[in-house]
Amino acid sequence: MNMTKSFPDKTIHEIQALERGFYRFFCDLFIETIFEMHISEKEIHRRMTFGNLEAILEQNAMNKSVMIMTAHYGNWEWTLAFPTYSPEKYPSNPIYKRLRNNLIDKLTYNLRSRYGASLIEKSDLLRTLYRFQKEKQTGNFWMISDQTPNSHSIHYWTNFLNQDTPAVVGTEQLARKFDYPVFYADISRIKRGYYHCEFIPISLEPTKTVQYEITEKYMNMLEKSIVAKPEFWLWSHKRWKFQREPPAPKGEEEKKEPPAPKGEKERERK
Repeated sequence: MNMTKSFPDKTIHEIQALERGFYRFFCDLFIETIFEMHISEKEIHRRMTFGNLEAILEQNAMNKSVMIMTAHYGNWEWTLAFPTYSPEKYPSNPIYKRLRNNLIDKLTYNLRSRYGASLIEKSDLLRTLYRFQKEKQTGNFWMISDQTPNSHSIHYWTNFLNQDTPAVVGTEQLARKFDYPVFYADISRIKRGYYHCEFIPISLEPTKTVQYEITEKYMNMLEKSIVAKPEFWLWSHKRWKFQREPPAPKGEEEKKEPPAPKGEKERERK
């Protein structure tokens, strides 16, 4: 259903081929995640490379933290090897949501921090950013931004993969508030088990952008990545959970019946 709505011009046979391609990749991703428990730093450097890293380090050198917008595309877990390419004084801070199962949460936390990343729980992010600002610390914050916002947190809709899509705007709001440059982590699979992440600037001066400009640019970049290789995005759950309500015609107001005269309801009951 996700793929059919995203690619209306493709035939059913083309959609089925994409679906099979996704499941093959999904199995690879599962094995690669387990492999990460034992992979050496030398081996991860062979399999996960980064491009335009100097653009981020240049911002760090000017005492600027950076927001890195990524997605559930390619092997996003292996991008956590980023600290092995970056000086220790510029920590890598992936944002995550604590899992309900304590055992699985501990396993996931240890796996994602084994290369030196300092994970920040989603509810602690704003407090951490204020602390960084107060203590004049510099870091790089990884934000997975292709998730669906809660129904009460929908502030912006965009056209994404041929569908009305509510976008997560938290990264943009924080970037504009703290004046943190924003980059897109464009992940591509070179071949089976090998990936490359290219850092593409979205905005180096976020305070000068208009509202939702950063979010729109990110969604456009992500769409371009998905259209190029659809099978490497995470399609396995319901991607579009909400529908945008059409705006009411201009000037049209809901017609309400005038209140019944005093005593009318009593006479009707009689």
